[in-house]
Amino acid sequence: MAKLRLMCAVLLAGMWGRADLYGQERAVAEKTSPLVLTGSIPLPNVQGRIDHMSIDPKGRLFVSALGNNSEEVVDLSAGMRSRSISGIPRPQGVVYCADVNKLFVGSDEGKLYIYDASTFDLISAIEFGDDVDNLRYDAAKKQVYVGYGSGETGAIGVVDATTNQRLPKEFKLGAHPESFQLESAGPNIYVNVPDLKQVAVINRNTGAISRWRIAFDSNFPMALDESGHRLFVATRSPARLLVIDTTSGHIISALPCVQGSDDLFFDAARKRIYITGGEGYIHVFQQDNGERYHLAAKISSGLGARTAGYFGKGRKGFDLFYVAVPARANSAAEVLIYTVQN
Repeated sequence: MAKLRLMCAVLLAGMWGRADLYGQERAVAEKTSPLVLTGSIPLPNVQGRIDHMSIDPKGRLFVSALGNNSEEVVDLSAGMRSRSISGIPRPQGVVYCADVNKLFVGSDEGKLYIYDASTFDLISAIEFGDDVDNLRYDAAKKQVYVGYGSGETGAIGVVDATTNQRLPKEFKLGAHPESFQLESAGPNIYVNVPDLKQVAVINRNTGAISRWRIAFDSNFPMALDESGHRLFVATRSPARLLVIDTTSGHIISALPCVQGSDDLFFDAARKRIYITGGEGYIHVFQQDNGERYHLAAKISSGLGARTAGYFGKGRKGFDLFYVAVPARANSAAEVLIYTVQN
């Protein structure tokens, strides 16, 4: 009996030792991971696909629930959904403009909805005809850039954020524009045009458009490293991260990446690229120098979690990364919150 007790004690000690070792390994993994899951906020009764996000620096996250025909307002401080704005058919792009305190939401059905961001009363709905998608805000000029249209009607339009009026200036692309990025120090707009297998480069001052051909299909998300002269584009077929030199339009790197990508962000402080994909992972790439990049981490998110938001430091001084996970058979829709680590 004494021998049996001794053997059990040795076995238990080994198990405790392994458990402690596993705990240490997990702690090390979390410490070294570029993104650590630190919270989640449920989106009750939200069904279907979820699209893009925007943020109010004072602590509200705006989530376009495309399949639910609603714009979800999340109170990040309270950790809960505070409002659901209904009546937007298939919302897609969204941008909050802090200096005018307005929320702009694009609809797949062809309208741009403008809301008072305090009361969420509808101010105006501007007709664009079809598929109002990605939105970007030029705070210096108080103008919202609007990607819209399909086929030959595809274009980037412009709305005055102060007067809520559509401006006559627009840039015809000949196909639907997906993600696009504005230069802050220069005049260029870089636009993914997947139906033409192109990246279009628009000069906002002259209206001139140059086009870079890419040999990959479904180039949807995009991010810009303006000072480093690098454009990052993710494709779906095949799944690749393309690194493009903006001085020449040449692709300098094409790396395998997550399947079903729909959002991509550049972290300038850490020289990282974050890509979310519907297969349920976030791929994190590290820039070694201007020519070389490598996959630094593959982080679980949720099946169908294609869209995300990365806006830099939050109110408490942490860099946070938000991922929208649609409802599944056994769980409600939610927003996952990851803390970014050095």
